[in-house]
Amino acid sequence: MNESHTGALLILLVILIMLSAFFSSSETSMMSLNRYRLKHLTKQGHKGAGRASRLLERPDRLLGTILVGNNIVNILAASIATVLAVHFWGEAGIAIATFGLTIIILIFGEITPKTLAALRPERIAYPVSIVLLVLQKLLYPVVWACGAISNMLLRLLGVNPGDHSGDQLSTEELRTVVREAGLGITRNRQNMLLGILDLEKMTVNDIMVPRNETIGIDLDDDIASISTLLRNCRHTRLPVFRGDINQVSGIVHMRAIARLLSRGELTHEALIEACKEPYFIPESTPLHTQLINFQKQKRRIAMVVDEYGDVIGLVTLEDILEEIVGEFTTDLLLTNQDIHPQDDGSHVIDGSAAIRDINRHLLWKLPADGPKTLNGLITEQLESIPDTSVCLSIGNYRMEILQIKDNMVKSVRVWPRKLSPAQNEPSASN
Repeated sequence: MNESHTGALLILLVILIMLSAFFSSSETSMMSLNRYRLKHLTKQGHKGAGRASRLLERPDRLLGTILVGNNIVNILAASIATVLAVHFWGEAGIAIATFGLTIIILIFGEITPKTLAALRPERIAYPVSIVLLVLQKLLYPVVWACGAISNMLLRLLGVNPGDHSGDQLSTEELRTVVREAGLGITRNRQNMLLGILDLEKMTVNDIMVPRNETIGIDLDDDIASISTLLRNCRHTRLPVFRGDINQVSGIVHMRAIARLLSRGELTHEALIEACKEPYFIPESTPLHTQLINFQKQKRRIAMVVDEYGDVIGLVTLEDILEEIVGEFTTDLLLTNQDIHPQDDGSHVIDGSAAIRDINRHLLWKLPADGPKTLNGLITEQLESIPDTSVCLSIGNYRMEILQIKDNMVKSVRVWPRKLSPAQNEPSASN
């Protein structure tokens, strides 16, 4: 072998190693592309994304093209390296070529290009897609034959090559995508998207205003009492009932009776005439379903009933929307009347306060998958209604019952365990 042939083979070997790096980086970059960003860029008319999307529609053909090209290049490189090694070192050159070329291919043809492609997939995938489309057409017979044999083997193993169900995201996976969106989505928008996903896990019972906290108009009251209630009420829609909230006559909008109220012409008959037929919903209705139902029924407020048909509370469209976007205004009622911060870091909380509201306002993690109120959580933990002040621990929170009235825990002092002062350690726990 003369010097010119040796030089040509060395140049060809270098070119083959570069082609090996090309195929390796092409494979990794195409497989590392974010499918959802790829779809978005394709819809925006990005040419490189469009080419990559067409290639990824048939991943078996794409991988077949890359692997056929890569194997041809690597095998040819191994043959040339062996010829050159034998020329320089005789029979020992076979071992030298095998070891040396393996190291070179691993570093320059596999690890380095694949690492770069994994870190910068779009910068590599979009340009190389032009070459891959051409190669896919040139190598189509070989790729088709190899793909047919491969797909047959997959079917024998019980795998459907055309199944792309793995591209679909579950709710929990979508939740993770939203959380990991980084700078692409602001924190407020992330919370809104997560709030929409959370609607599927929540029911009307989780957010309703319980009947004992419901403000309504009792037709058995005199007009003076009703007028005082309406003048001081901060709600725009109120249930109208007679004697008991289970006897709901309708829902009245303040706008419908504002003029009568201002003129002092309000009567029981006028109230009844201004009422709109009440809208009843079961307590187990999922929030995302109820949101759609509000839209279909063109309603903004509904009475919640249990399995026996008794009214147990009410829910409004605003209550559901607040689960998505957060509270529209500061909940002064909850902050001022239900939760009272103390100087030692503890909080005195009304027993009727909703656990979800407590967690939201104080950034706590009280168990919210069982009872809805603090009173319910405590009585469930104690498995009885306490008749005296009791101290207990629930999770990472210490509680001291301060007041019991009408078979209910009316007031509780609560503090996280890490803030518990030594002098206020509870004397008993459950």
